Amino acid sequence: MHPILYRSSQFFAAVVQSSDTLSLADKTWLGTILTTPAQQQLFACMSPNDQRHALAVAHTLQQVGQIDMALHQAALLHDVGKSLGQPIIHRVLIVLLEAFWPRLLQRLSRGPSLVSTPPPTSHLSPLISHFSFLTPFIIHAQHPQIGAAWAEAAACEPLAVRLITRHQDQIQVIFTPEEYLLTLLQWADNLN
Repeated sequence: MHPILYRSSQFFAAVVQSSDTLSLADKTWLGTILTTPAQQQLFACMSPNDQRHALAVAHTLQQVGQIDMALHQAALLHDVGKSLGQPIIHRVLIVLLEAFWPRLLQRLSRGPSLVSTPPPTSHLSPLISHFSFLTPFIIHAQHPQIGAAWAEAAACEPLAVRLITRHQDQIQVIFTPEEYLLTLLQWADNLN
């Protein structure tokens, strides 16, 4: 499916399903992967749509026989950095700019490092204190590093932290087992 059609379907699904909650089975399964309260709090600070996306990525990996704990932690938390503030209008603009004007997106994404910003306490928490129109573009560019820093602070597996850091990297050739897991994470992410 073309990326714009795919993102459009995600947008409409997000609008229609915005009030859904996680099932008891999903909550139970999450507790087996995100085993500490800090890890579970990171997942809880994501929007319901991002939580559903993360679960779909992890379930896709599970369905193809992947059982690596670090891979599943990365699948569940790879986009947690976006919880700093990614309003839907900015997400739409980011997709359009990625497709049609990537240089402008790069320019809009330049800004101060947000990596040391603490995670919100819930998906309803206020956004970072100096929010501007450009902040969501900066968050988009830095969300892998932001999420990895939070995952490391929450005692996620070191491999999960590295996978979160690199989940937007372009991998041309697989040289290591870590890169193999990274390509699996990217495949499942792109599928969902």
